Amino acid sequence: MEIFTLLETLEDLLERSRNLPFSAKSVVDKDEMLDLIKEIRIKLPDELKQAKWVKEERQRILVEAQKEADGIVKEAENRIIAMIDEHEITRKAYDQKTEIIETANEMSREISKGTKEYADSLLGNTEEVMKETLEKLETNISEALKLMEISLQDTIKTIQNSRKELK
Repeated sequence: MEIFTLLETLEDLLERSRNLPFSAKSVVDKDEMLDLIKEIRIKLPDELKQAKWVKEERQRILVEAQKEADGIVKEAENRIIAMIDEHEITRKAYDQKTEIIETANEMSREISKGTKEYADSLLGNTEEVMKETLEKLETNISEALKLMEISLQDTIKTIQNSRKELK
């Protein structure tokens, strides 16, 4: 995921920043940081497209599962029609038809349930990744702004002290 790479680059930028003398504050390249933030914003739609694809894939799998179940039911009906010959064969055929239909319906339910669980799992994982990315992004931006504010305040104090010394 490219967003994580960009976030790591943002963290590296903060870690590589120069410290101000006599403080724990750092100076960062504002343009470089803003460029990284812009790239992250650009990449977010890709993550959303991926989530949409997962949703569409889930729907496609459900449709395929339904088609497969319908095919199994149709096959069962065709087998029953072919077996109608005698009373005993007919009775057995009806019993078998019921069993096949129940099995097909159960398989259809299991396939549908599994597909839904799979799609829900993918969507849940995507949602968690998006939340984590957003939290990291908010934290990094907040920390960067705090560092910039502190740096500016320290610079102002240094200027004020220098002016006092000149007087």
